[in-house]
Amino acid sequence: METAAILSWTLQSEIPVPPDVQSLLADGEQAITSFKTFRDSATFTTKRLIVRDAQGITGKKVEIHSLPYSSILMWSSENAGTLDWNSELELWTKAGHIKVKLSKGADVRRIDSLIAWAVLNAH
Repeated sequence: METAAILSWTLQSEIPVPPDVQSLLADGEQAITSFKTFRDSATFTTKRLIVRDAQGITGKKVEIHSLPYSSILMWSSENAGTLDWNSELELWTKAGHIKVKLSKGADVRRIDSLIAWAVLNAH
């Protein structure tokens, strides 16, 4: 039985950490890497995943999603196939199920390794 995702994001390619992410970090938290999303960015830190989602025509309205690694209960990853160009990462959290699609420019195994490191060190 498949559960509908409460959130779904698509990571496109690795980018430098956006400068304004620094103001979102807590004391002792460090940004590790960022990925371009459809309208903004997703940043993996030492404590959580921060997804910035610019909204509206101008993109001035920004919604920030913060997923602490300690809330991830289980995850799975699937690499791209011959006819399926996208890889996927699925996260089961205390809040629900989150689906992360990865375009060709995002390395699913690198992200799987980041999640493993973060989740296994957060609990």
